[in-house]
Amino acid sequence: MNVTIAIVAFTCLVSWLAFNNRNLFDQLCHYPYAEYKRGEKFRWLTGGLIHADVFHLFINMYVLYEFGKMVEYYFTEVHGMTAGMIMYVTFYFFTLVLSNVPTYLKHRDNAHYRAVGASGATSAIVFSFIVFEPTAMLGLFFILPIPAVLFGILYLFYSSWAGKKNADNIDHEAHFYGAVAGFLFTIAMKPALFSLFIHKIVSVF
Repeated sequence: MNVTIAIVAFTCLVSWLAFNNRNLFDQLCHYPYAEYKRGEKFRWLTGGLIHADVFHLFINMYVLYEFGKMVEYYFTEVHGMTAGMIMYVTFYFFTLVLSNVPTYLKHRDNAHYRAVGASGATSAIVFSFIVFEPTAMLGLFFILPIPAVLFGILYLFYSSWAGKKNADNIDHEAHFYGAVAGFLFTIAMKPALFSLFIHKIVSVF
């Protein structure tokens, strides 16, 4: 069983347990007020292991599975089997934690704000894929396929705009910063990937 499937299975298990146990949900959710007042920084991690409902879980795990299996493959190709798998796991959970920091800073005095979901880490996985395959055509959920790099640009613009508008209950900051972290850390682990990224884009023209 590959690492991506293991992460999906573990996240589904924890999410399912939390669906049926409100106390567990409250103990694990990303709750900036408790993280600030009580020092419960572990929620930056555990908040990404639970989801609001089955549909929320399905969306995140579908994206993680579809892109994660490819990113995992690229990590093992670039860094070697063992090192690549270790770096992939570290990458996923590090970006999961990091993507929750902006909302912690924004809402740490708001006792009513809570967030859940792995969207920050799944955004990081998608943008890691974009580093490797910027010209691949993406057609998520039957949307008209567009080049991955264009999808990434549109995604960042939308996440930034929606985060500032703050008109819904979606943690757009986690999406934005998770995506940026995924792109930058993939390159930081192997700087030569950036020149390959540029070359693949330029070669299309």
